Amino acid sequence: MSFLTSERYLAVIGKIDAANAKDPRRVEMNGEEMAFETVYTQNMMEVLQRLYPDAGELLHIAARAQHIERWSIPRDKYPTGREGYNKWRFELRALHARLVGEFMSEEGYAAEDIELIGQYLQKKKLKKEADSQALENVVDVVFLEFYWDDFAKKYSDYDDDKMIDIIGKTLRKMSSHGHAAALELDMSIEQKRLVLAAVDREKDRLAEMAKVEKF
Repeated sequence: MSFLTSERYLAVIGKIDAANAKDPRRVEMNGEEMAFETVYTQNMMEVLQRLYPDAGELLHIAARAQHIERWSIPRDKYPTGREGYNKWRFELRALHARLVGEFMSEEGYAAEDIELIGQYLQKKKLKKEADSQALENVVDVVFLEFYWDDFAKKYSDYDDDKMIDIIGKTLRKMSSHGHAAALELDMSIEQKRLVLAAVDREKDRLAEMAKVEKF
């Protein structure tokens, strides 16, 4: 039996989806009002299937739990600037890991699998483990494909150099497989210009990373 139809898997993703459906932020999707994080999860699963059609059970769970209850720790609770941002992201990742760990434990998953997914969500295995790198590739492609336009509007005061730097940092977290998927996206002229500028700026570093990447 495929894990996609197993009782424990369906129970865990059901709990994740139920938690995310409580997101007070609402968006319209295909004429229907939905929770923001419900739509985000759908985007994650769509890209996961496209980039990794043979993804296993743990990667499916991790991708679905990537933003679980994200709204419950708002950014404005932390100071502005890099230090406040990093603390916010750290606590978000810990929250995601804790919640999905509780759901998995309730459904009888092994402690080592729970620990592994927690490490994926907290980016403790990035560049070190295949599923962790795959999750990061999916996250970054989802950002570029579905959320870049909103990001660019929100930070319209950023100049080209700042935007190119942000995309460059995103590219550094990805593997060659992720880069290829990103460059295949149907981007606006402006987004493509910035992405290609970031690729050009980072080309030497990305080439060195590609020589030693494992996944």
